[in-house]
Amino acid sequence: HKIIIDPHNILADNWTTNYPVCNWAGVSCAAKHTRVRALNLSNMNLTGTIPPQLGNLSFLVSLNLSHNNFHDHLPRELGQLNRLELIDLSSNFLSGEIPSCFGRLDKVLHLILANNNLTGVIPPSIANMSNLENLDLRNNLVHGNIPYEMSKLMKLRTLRLAKSQLSGSIPAAIYNISALRMISLPYNNLSGQIPTSIGECKNLRQLMLDTNRFNGRIPTRIGNLTALTDLYLFANDLEGKAFSFHILFSPNKF
Repeated sequence: HKIIIDPHNILADNWTTNYPVCNWAGVSCAAKHTRVRALNLSNMNLTGTIPPQLGNLSFLVSLNLSHNNFHDHLPRELGQLNRLELIDLSSNFLSGEIPSCFGRLDKVLHLILANNNLTGVIPPSIANMSNLENLDLRNNLVHGNIPYEMSKLMKLRTLRLAKSQLSGSIPAAIYNISALRMISLPYNNLSGQIPTSIGECKNLRQLMLDTNRFNGRIPTRIGNLTALTDLYLFANDLEGKAFSFHILFSPNKF
């Protein structure tokens, strides 16, 4: 049966035996050999499920299926693609849980699953993606705690988990990741205090914790974050004005 519906026939007209695979729309191959290295089918209005056969593309480095109408769950077979550096499946209608087997993909730099209907918890195995720089799970239905294990992601630069159903406190050790440039967690049910360890995030430029349930005093060590340009703490139960820069309001920043 047909797994993918291609309303504009972009693939149907081009993905045929009349053309070498490396000339197919959205397909890039490595220079040395004719193995598929990148698959970019973003913004093609494709509908259907992500085919598990993608797991056979063992040389795949980049997978971008963003801004389509894919639904149903993420196939576990994607966990076999151990050369992947980019996974962008954002802005679809994907559901089900984030597969824990993604933890095997230790070369991935960018895991972008934003704007879907993903459920379940953030799998602690994500901490095994040791080269991860950009984790973007915002605007899903993910619930539960932010796993403590994520504080092992020492190369993480952007953490975007806004507009989900996360609860509990942020593991304080996450603020020890000195590579972090952005922490964006608004519109969740996160609680607890902002720990003094926030002062260790020396390279942090954007800290968005608004519209949660954080409480207690704003730690004075937030003033150590000299690179900070955007700080959103509104719509919490925080007290204190322990910093000298402006709390900015811009609902489109996350």
